[in-house]
Amino acid sequence: MNFLAFIQSKHNLIFKLAIVFVCSVGIVLMLPSKQVKGLRVGSFDAIWAGPDLVAEEDFFLKKSIDEIEQEKKAIEAESPLFFEERIDERTKKQNDLETLKQNNQKAYQVLKPIFDSIYESGVIESLDTASQRRQIFIVNGNFAEAGIYFNFFTIKSAANYIAEEINKKNIQLNINYLDFLCINYFFNKEKTAFYLNSKLDQVSVYKTAVLKGQTLVKRGEPLTNNKRFLINHYFYLQNNTGGSSVIKLFFRWLLVFLILIVLLCYLLFFRKLIFGQNKQIVFLYLIVTVSVLSTFVFSKYGLLVLALPFALVPILVRVFFDSRTALFTHLLVVLICSLFMADKLEFILLQLLSGIGTLFTIAEMRKRQQIVNAAALVFIFYVLIFVSYQVGFGTPQLVKKISVYVPFAVSSVLVLLAYPIILLTEKIFGFISDFKLLELSDLNQPLLRQLSQEVPGTFQHSLQVANLAEEAIYYIGGNTLLVRTGAMYHDIGKIKNPNFFTENQAKSYSPHQEMDPAESAKIIINHVIVGVELAKANKLPEQIIDFIRTHHGTTYVGYFLNLMKEQNASKAVNESEFRYPGPIPFSKETAVLMMADGVEAASRSLKSHDALSINELVDTIIDYKIAQNQFINSDITFKDITTIRKIFKKRLMNIYHARIEYPI
Repeated sequence: MNFLAFIQSKHNLIFKLAIVFVCSVGIVLMLPSKQVKGLRVGSFDAIWAGPDLVAEEDFFLKKSIDEIEQEKKAIEAESPLFFEERIDERTKKQNDLETLKQNNQKAYQVLKPIFDSIYESGVIESLDTASQRRQIFIVNGNFAEAGIYFNFFTIKSAANYIAEEINKKNIQLNINYLDFLCINYFFNKEKTAFYLNSKLDQVSVYKTAVLKGQTLVKRGEPLTNNKRFLINHYFYLQNNTGGSSVIKLFFRWLLVFLILIVLLCYLLFFRKLIFGQNKQIVFLYLIVTVSVLSTFVFSKYGLLVLALPFALVPILVRVFFDSRTALFTHLLVVLICSLFMADKLEFILLQLLSGIGTLFTIAEMRKRQQIVNAAALVFIFYVLIFVSYQVGFGTPQLVKKISVYVPFAVSSVLVLLAYPIILLTEKIFGFISDFKLLELSDLNQPLLRQLSQEVPGTFQHSLQVANLAEEAIYYIGGNTLLVRTGAMYHDIGKIKNPNFFTENQAKSYSPHQEMDPAESAKIIINHVIVGVELAKANKLPEQIIDFIRTHHGTTYVGYFLNLMKEQNASKAVNESEFRYPGPIPFSKETAVLMMADGVEAASRSLKSHDALSINELVDTIIDYKIAQNQFINSDITFKDITTIRKIFKKRLMNIYHARIEYPI
């Protein structure tokens, strides 16, 4: 039971630790099983940028199935054809020609030299057009003599030759001279098939063999397609062979867990407001995990890891949080993702310095143009860092290749994805960016327009409060845009019953004069509740609604409480009816707004707006808030409050043109 009670009391911390644990397990499963020796090279890699690559062990480069099939087809297409001579038919035809000598001496004398010439070259069996260009061998016993198909006669070419020779002699022969023609070289299918099969059996499944100590590629060497294939296969074997032991897996997880827990500790010690919001914790660790996942996918499928927009990390975190948190998160992302890289130093320098440069551009997110500027600056940082690193410590030849800058350009362009991602994050997590605050502070927003038209006195009061609060936050540190926007909406509840509030009353008439103090206090207090309802109906972010809830905290409606006590001196007064429902401010911004609202409202009731009156007013209002414990939950110091006092006094003197009266 005690254990369950402990779990219940620490459920928020346990939830955060669970997030860290789950993320660390997911990330360690994506990490390479051992130190990355190199990454896949692609067509963009014109030369080898790393040091001389020497094989650490023997390995064989296998051919693909398609390559083996293509090689076999090439062998089949180029394999020689075997022929053998059969003299029986030739001898018979030559005997027939000798017989012709006895019967037709003239024809014999013409045909004898022609046929001798033909049989001396040989008459070969006809082949198809594709086979005619292949090498041939004439088999003679255990020997074979190479030949060319076109050096032999075929029946057709021999017949044409005989006809041409007879026509040259202009002799008319009345015999069929083709009867003496025959094929004497015949295609030997068995020997041809035997030779082809022996060659096919010799086809190796390996493309090449690399021995230990052999240099695969030298620094600065131009890369051919074959070199790229060899390097990629070598790194594939180096990075993917062999499993991890349980001990190695545990310590890899421990390393990742320590990196992630550092982020949680940073939030605990330096950003307590973020640490207290589980939704914001989830968002930060989601960014880290998605960054690692993207790096894993790109490295696994041989894509350009440097084309990933790592600069998006500081942009997204800065938009919703602050620059220090953005830098800290970006640093951790870069450290984890560097484990996927062969040259970790170059990667860390590129991504970390470009991320820092991005933060310079978006220190104050007031314009969307800043993201475009950030994208351009990221590219400039990439190029400068890459050139400096390669010329100073790497491969100087590499900086002359235009292709190496393509991943940097792609990464810079992808930084523009910040626009849709910011909108998506606002919808999913309910966060509020500076861009959203700028939209909300536009005076044409429906609620602000209604306030300015229907309740102009309150609207002017809100403007003055916004000016006071913004200037104070600027000097003590905080989100100036957030406090200004919150100030513009803090009194929207006065749209209902506007005449019950001093700034909207004319000719010194107040409806409270005819009402019971308790009833008047109820109407005054109710403007906070009505304001929250209006804000929710108009779908204002919770961060803005917080200003409406807290701008009076749990203070009293002092005027009507004192009036009630005066009218009922003999009776006990229920003071809770005159107290605002709260909660009290919980941030610098909400605390400053409370002070600015009280000071500005009270300054309107001053009969004399001189320096002494303003000094006394500011001190009285702020001291009252402190006495009522309104700032105990906000991270504001006495030093901050002293600065705020000075700023309010100076600002009010400027508004009312007050000056210190010196004695004559």
